[in-house]
Amino acid sequence: MNVSSRILLKKLLEIFQNLPKQHRWIIIASSCFLFLLLIMPSSNESLDIEDIQVGKRIQIALPESIVPGGKALRQSALPQRSITIASKTIATETLPSLAQSSIAQNDGSLASGQLQRKVKIQDSIEELASLSWQTVKVHSGDSLALILKRLGFSAQTTYAVSTAKGDDSQLLKSLNVGDQLRVASNETQQLAALEYPLSKTDTLFINLVGDSYQSHRESKEVEIRESFSYGTITSSFWNAGVSAGLNDSQIINFANTFGWDIDFALDIREGDSFHITFEKKYVEGEYIGTGNILAAEITNQGEVFQAIRFTDDEYYSPDGRSMRKAFLRAPVSFKYISSSFKPKRFHPIQKRWKAHRGTDYAAKRGTPVVAAGNGKVTHSTFNKYNGNYVFIQHGNGIVTKYLHFSKRAVKKGDRVKQGQTIGYVGSTGMSQAPHLHYEFLLNGVHRDSRTVKLPDAKPIAKKYKANFTLLANERLAALSGAKNALLATQANDIAPND
Repeated sequence: MNVSSRILLKKLLEIFQNLPKQHRWIIIASSCFLFLLLIMPSSNESLDIEDIQVGKRIQIALPESIVPGGKALRQSALPQRSITIASKTIATETLPSLAQSSIAQNDGSLASGQLQRKVKIQDSIEELASLSWQTVKVHSGDSLALILKRLGFSAQTTYAVSTAKGDDSQLLKSLNVGDQLRVASNETQQLAALEYPLSKTDTLFINLVGDSYQSHRESKEVEIRESFSYGTITSSFWNAGVSAGLNDSQIINFANTFGWDIDFALDIREGDSFHITFEKKYVEGEYIGTGNILAAEITNQGEVFQAIRFTDDEYYSPDGRSMRKAFLRAPVSFKYISSSFKPKRFHPIQKRWKAHRGTDYAAKRGTPVVAAGNGKVTHSTFNKYNGNYVFIQHGNGIVTKYLHFSKRAVKKGDRVKQGQTIGYVGSTGMSQAPHLHYEFLLNGVHRDSRTVKLPDAKPIAKKYKANFTLLANERLAALSGAKNALLATQANDIAPND
C-alpha cells in the first residue's frame, strides 16, 4: 500500500468512526458482501486459506489453465494477486495452488473453508474500523513512557512497544520536543498502532500483530528539481544572499565553497555578483526544502570564480582543481571582522595595549563554527578568559584555536574533519559581544590566518577526470542558460514601449 493510499484509508476510517453505530454495521455488512463477490472462485474450486489477520498480505495464485505454458510453468513464476489489510505489511505467505485446493474440496472441506473465510474477513474489517486514534505532542521532559502513561497505557505496553521487532523501534528512545505521535487503541483498549514522523520524508510505524509489536520505517519518494538564483552585492554578501532568496544554510555553504580563495568579509565589493544552481526537494508535490548546490559562480572585483559539485560531494574548478585547501580561511559564516590580527591593540575589557594574535569574526549567537582542517581536539573546556574554547592539533606543526563559544560540540580526544561543527558562536569569557576569536599557529608561532599561504588539496583523480569534465560542461551550460534567460528578461523589462 503506497503512502497516499494509507493517508486516504486513515481519513476514511476517521469518518467511519464518527458515524452512528447502525450506519457502521450497514457499511460493514455491505463491504463484506462486495468483498466476497470479488474473491469468490467462479468454479467449485476453493483456496485453503489461513486465518486473515490485520497486517497480513495474502497471495492467490492464478489457475494453471489460464497461464501460458500450463503445468510446465512453475508456481513461483505465476502472477499473484495481493490484498493488504491495515497499514502494516508483514512477510508474504505462499498459499496452496488451486490444484491442491481441489483435493481439499474432494475431502469435503469446501463449505467450512468458505465459512471460516467469511468470518475472518468480517473480523478483520471490524477490527480496522474500531481503532481510535489520538495525536499527542512531545513536550520538554517527555519520554515514550510518560506519553503512553498519560494516554492510559501500562508500563508493560511501553516496554513491548519500545522493544518491538525491528531495529527502528530504538528511534522512540530519543523523542524531540515539538514532535507529534499518533497512537491508536482497539476496542479492548490495547495499543494497536503508533506512528512517529521522523522527518518530512520518513515515518516510523509500530503495529500490534498477533500478540507482539513489529516496527518498520517508510520513506516517501523525494523529487529533485533544479533551481536558479542570483544576486548583486550592495552592502554585504549575507544581505545579498537573503535578498536572492537563499536560506542561511545555502549562504554558508556558498561562502565555504569559495572561502579558500575569497575573504567574504574584506574582499567583497559593491557590484560583485553571484549565480547559483541548486536542488529543491519535493514530496508528493509539496516543497520541503533545498538540497545541494550543483554549480556556483561569483564575480569578485572583476575576477570570475566557478565551482562544480562532483559525485564525491566535493567541489572543483572547471579544470578539476579542488576548491578545498588544507585549511579554511574563516571557520565561521560571519557578518564582519570586528578585530584583525595585529601586534598591538587596546583591549576593550582589560583597558591596556597588548598583541591581538588572532582574528575576531562577529556573528550571530549560535552560528555554527567548523574545524578549519582535519585534526585532533587537544582542548575542549572553559576558563574565565577564553570562555568555552576548543584547540585542534593538525599535521605539519599547525594548531588552530577557537574562543568564546556559547556551547562546545566536541570533546578532548575527538578526531574532527574539515567543515565539522565544533561549537557555536557566543560571548563567554572576556568578550563584549557574540563573536569567534580564531587563532592560527605554525610551529608555535601565531600567524595571520587570512594571509598565510595555504596549500591546495588534491585535484580530481585522473580516472574520474573525463566524467567530471562532461558533468562540468553540463552544469556550466545550465548555469549560463539561466543567466542568459535572466539577462533577456531584464532587457525586456527596461525596453521602451512602442
